[in-house]
Amino acid sequence: MQMTNWDIEKLFSEKTSYDVILSEGRISGILYENEPCHGKATKVFAYLGIPEKTDTKVPAIICIHGGGGKAFKEWVELWVKRGYAAIAMDLGGMGPDGERLACGGPEQTHEAKFTVSLGWQNLWTYHAVAAIIRANNILRLDTRIDPGCIAATGISWGGYLTCIISGIDNRLSCAIPVYGCGFIQDNSAADWMNIFSKMSAEEKKFWHDKCDPAAYLGKTQMPVMFVTGTNDFAYPLDSLKKSYSIVKGQLTLCVRREMPHGHEHGWAPREIQVYIDNLFRKTPPLPKISSMTVKGSHASATFASEMKVSAVYLLYTKDKGTWQTRKWVQVPAKQENGRISANLPSDVTVFYLAMETDDGLWVSSQHEEIDVRGANTSIQASL
Repeated sequence: MQMTNWDIEKLFSEKTSYDVILSEGRISGILYENEPCHGKATKVFAYLGIPEKTDTKVPAIICIHGGGGKAFKEWVELWVKRGYAAIAMDLGGMGPDGERLACGGPEQTHEAKFTVSLGWQNLWTYHAVAAIIRANNILRLDTRIDPGCIAATGISWGGYLTCIISGIDNRLSCAIPVYGCGFIQDNSAADWMNIFSKMSAEEKKFWHDKCDPAAYLGKTQMPVMFVTGTNDFAYPLDSLKKSYSIVKGQLTLCVRREMPHGHEHGWAPREIQVYIDNLFRKTPPLPKISSMTVKGSHASATFASEMKVSAVYLLYTKDKGTWQTRKWVQVPAKQENGRISANLPSDVTVFYLAMETDDGLWVSSQHEEIDVRGANTSIQASL
């Protein structure tokens, strides 16, 4: 683990305090100190929400926004209504009015994310991860919150950060990255790839070793659920698979065909709440696809579910080339005796299996690439 990238011992032991600058019902707007940037002290604005007083300590969620995002009050309200405490930080140096804080840290710009000549401790990733660790401190120090039941979920660049934090902050109980993953220099958004193409070999290595989730996910021991779509423009399926393949914690996948990319789309999937409720409240878990086999043109996977499964699917593409633009097809598969099976159409290049419950919850297998020349393959893969 790249522990030396942050002073983890200091951050974990810090009694992070905050000032309340506004209050609306169960939601407060707070400011807390973060790392110095270019030699100047910085503070982070966040919304902190606590449910009505209960007889027991409540679980909590850290909500991590993506590019163009902010500290979303409505995201915190969503979780508070579900009976969770929640904190959503602004990771671009902004306050509640969307204006730049005089004491704000790095703005969420490409320059702040990719210009390694700024120095590690002035880069956006360094500050954002420290702010998340401190948000966890704030939750853990609140006597109304159960410190053993805190999850992190993030959207897009927030999903990227969730991947990093899952390999660093083992005090968390689980992580749910939405869209985000690692191996960004291998394949990611076109404008990011263009930036990488102009970096020197030394700059690329510096960025990978400190900023790419690939440097941290191999140390992730907690349960992780990746939520994304088949054609995400920023975090494509090939980079996603490399990312989840090195996670050591229990893995769940929720990959939908052409899931839109955005903040509201990113916090909307009900699978996220069901997944966390199962871990923290012992409610029924999402179905689990446990293994997959491909023999010739036939694919099958075993599954287990406490929920009624209403439909199973084969999702596939015959396209090659750019992952983000491949056309995916979703067709019914066969369900029998705890197994999903499907015959693969000719010329399929990539496929995966998925299942849907009666109330629309979705889980998927990992995707597999097929030898398009028609050679028989046999693949065993476990989630």
